[in-house]
Amino acid sequence: MIENIAIKKIKLFNKKQKEYTEQQLIEQSIKGCDESFEKLIEIHKEYLYKMAFIYVKNEHDALDIYQETVYKAYINISKLRNSSFFKTWITKILINNVNMKNRYYNKFQDERMEDYIGEIEYSNIEENIDLYDAIDNLDEKYKTPIILQYFQDFTVAQIAQVMECNENTVKSYIRRGKKKLYDILKEEK
Repeated sequence: MIENIAIKKIKLFNKKQKEYTEQQLIEQSIKGCDESFEKLIEIHKEYLYKMAFIYVKNEHDALDIYQETVYKAYINISKLRNSSFFKTWITKILINNVNMKNRYYNKFQDERMEDYIGEIEYSNIEENIDLYDAIDNLDEKYKTPIILQYFQDFTVAQIAQVMECNENTVKSYIRRGKKKLYDILKEEK
């Protein structure tokens, strides 16, 4: 029992140490330290790529969005007011890049675009394809909070900051989005 308590304390200390180090990296990045910014992006690169991929479901486009997000974050890091909101801030940049890419594609819908297909684990896709398709059919105002909450574990408050709306509005969007997902999935079966 004492060993379990000691292990929990060590894990808690390591978690706090990681947060402190990340917080230092953010503050140094805001001051203009390129090396700190690189380390910070290294910490968040997997999250950013997965988030982009959830939206576009295309490796090539997800990489483009990831790169554009990193570039815009680098250019604007000095404008970040509160360093504790870094993840929310960079997520908002990523979502704006996704929306810009979608606007561009919608503008040129008639042109044929080749999809780049990388190495994909098809077993995972087959299991979740109906859910992903249903999420794709949602309006953007329902899609974003559902992806942020259920795929990225954002809180309602964080989602409200990303979407620049009231927390109660986010709760309504999530509730309505889940209802629409249920209806879509129910129709398909």
